[in-house]
Amino acid sequence: MNKQHLGLAPVMPREGLLFGADYNPEQWPRESWPDDVALMQEAGINLVTVGVFSWAQLEPAEGQWNFAWLDEVLNLLHAGGIKVSLATPTASPPPWLGKKYPQTLPVDADGHTLWYGSRNQFNPSSAKYREAAATITEKIAERYAHHPAVSMWHVGNELGQISYDDESACAFRRWLMDRHTSLDEVNRAWGTTFWSQQYSTWEEILPPRKAPYIGNPGQELDFKRFTSDQLVSLYRAERDIIRRHDSRHPVTTNMMGFFHGMDYFDLAAETDFVANDWYTDPGDRASWQLGALTHDLCRGLGDGRPWLLMESATSAVNWRPHNVAKEPGALRIDALSAVARGADGVCFFQFRQSAFGAERFHSAVVPLAGAKTRVFREAAALGAEMAQLGHLAGSSVPSRIAILFDWSSWWAAESAARPSAALKVMEQMLAYYRPLLRHGLNVEVVHPGSALERFDLVLLPNLFLLAQEHATVLKDYVAGGGHLLVGPFSAVADENAKLATGRFPEILADVLGVTGEEWLPLAEPVPVILTSPAAHLDANDTQARVWSEDLEVHGSNTRTLAYFGWGRLAGKPAATANPWGAGEAWYVGADLPSPALESLVMAAVGAAGIDVPVPQGLPEDVEAVERGGTLFLLNHGSATCSVELPGRYGTTTITLPPFGVKVLSQKTNRVYS
Repeated sequence: MNKQHLGLAPVMPREGLLFGADYNPEQWPRESWPDDVALMQEAGINLVTVGVFSWAQLEPAEGQWNFAWLDEVLNLLHAGGIKVSLATPTASPPPWLGKKYPQTLPVDADGHTLWYGSRNQFNPSSAKYREAAATITEKIAERYAHHPAVSMWHVGNELGQISYDDESACAFRRWLMDRHTSLDEVNRAWGTTFWSQQYSTWEEILPPRKAPYIGNPGQELDFKRFTSDQLVSLYRAERDIIRRHDSRHPVTTNMMGFFHGMDYFDLAAETDFVANDWYTDPGDRASWQLGALTHDLCRGLGDGRPWLLMESATSAVNWRPHNVAKEPGALRIDALSAVARGADGVCFFQFRQSAFGAERFHSAVVPLAGAKTRVFREAAALGAEMAQLGHLAGSSVPSRIAILFDWSSWWAAESAARPSAALKVMEQMLAYYRPLLRHGLNVEVVHPGSALERFDLVLLPNLFLLAQEHATVLKDYVAGGGHLLVGPFSAVADENAKLATGRFPEILADVLGVTGEEWLPLAEPVPVILTSPAAHLDANDTQARVWSEDLEVHGSNTRTLAYFGWGRLAGKPAATANPWGAGEAWYVGADLPSPALESLVMAAVGAAGIDVPVPQGLPEDVEAVERGGTLFLLNHGSATCSVELPGRYGTTTITLPPFGVKVLSQKTNRVYS
């Protein structure tokens, strides 16, 4: 168990909410630094991240050190009352490292070296890179561990690098030896009798480099796990160096939400608190919904504790094909959505907009046009509001509903040569999440191995892999009175991505009371008839569009909640509910459109005895979240709308202007906009 779970590790500063930005003073003349601090004070900024991309400034040549500029910056910030999240600059090695030690550079699956001239140009398995990263981390930690400006540490940046080189191949073999113990076990786990892939020596095993045809799914899954573990070990190595010099301040790194390349449950267990980067897409009206789900993941990664939004944008970014700017007011809405869902701080990338380099078109707190701008005024107003909401720091977001998510399952579910590429894990996650979001229900995204007793309803939208130990946890949960809702194409493979023999999902057959014999991707939509709960839906609202399953009820008390209307599955179940012990388990064997799925999800909510905060549902762009006895109503849209609320908040109808906010206290019946 990690120290943080015992309450022994340092925690995020809690003198109110944090509000800040990445600060890169090396991009600007030193004469401007005092003005920057003054603008930070004007904006209400109390935290800045410093040093993320400064390796070349700190070590311009191997073994040559230049800390004078950083000393001056930290002293200025401390004098101005600004806390510092001090970063190790190891995410962007200087050109001299790649030139002098080319083995530190990553190699792609085609065998091509990825060169310096950008960022992230390092091989996670390179011993020389690790040595250089450890050296600069040691120097920084030794010098600044007791500097009064430092309040937390930030390791690297957005870890996610991958390499297929020979040094990584050797490390991969060592990892396989630890995981599987023998070559025979590797062959068994990967099913190498298929296509004559048996390995007779360890040296034959390679990373899954580009091959003539489809690769081995077991090998690819293990390589993703290996890469994730290598990145976690990079974080751990730098964290441990910092810990030797500073045991007072917390250490973390910035994650990227539902990032495909790394298992954040493993990484989060090594951090003192969860920090995440989230960039709403103003060009996608529904982007805030994925943001809400991502924030709920951040809470789940930290066992329900508060977290930090380490990076977000004040307006447009530079890395999308078409970079739409945020509407006036959207900056505030996006930030408060994170606070409502458990963030104890909101930070932007970056404080001052770059005039050069790859991110020169990325927005910032201070745009190129200066502080007399709409963006700066909105940021400063948000800073004042964050101070007003400081009493929420450290408070929880009570959640009686969990959604189970697992990176290994995601990787395996979307490997090549599956029944349909149209059934996507994240789309299923959002499909099952949106009904809960629409009714103002708090949710936490957790790992299948989590303790589930604190939840009344658990959803598995699309959990392809399910280990026996996790299946046992789910069965015990339902037997003890919990309610379980399982989506299609779930629990069909073990932890090595081997499909279970027998009728799917064999591992949960008894608790679900239904099994299937064939997965049937659809050539055209098929109607699904809901029998329970009774629903008055249009025919277009109850069509399975890409996925169906040939199911058969075998539980004596299993109820059919929906059946297929015609075709080869006509009359066969599409959704079922089965009592099990003191609880109930539901199964959905089709990709149902939003109205039909919402009907089933909300019926499961009702069966679990969960009160619904907004029974009639929220307007399309409105978010409602309760945290610490405070209800946030956030309008992410450009139209005025009204929300009907229960009487405990002292009012029944709230009107929200475009990008408007209402914050209501249950204790005081206080409302402010």
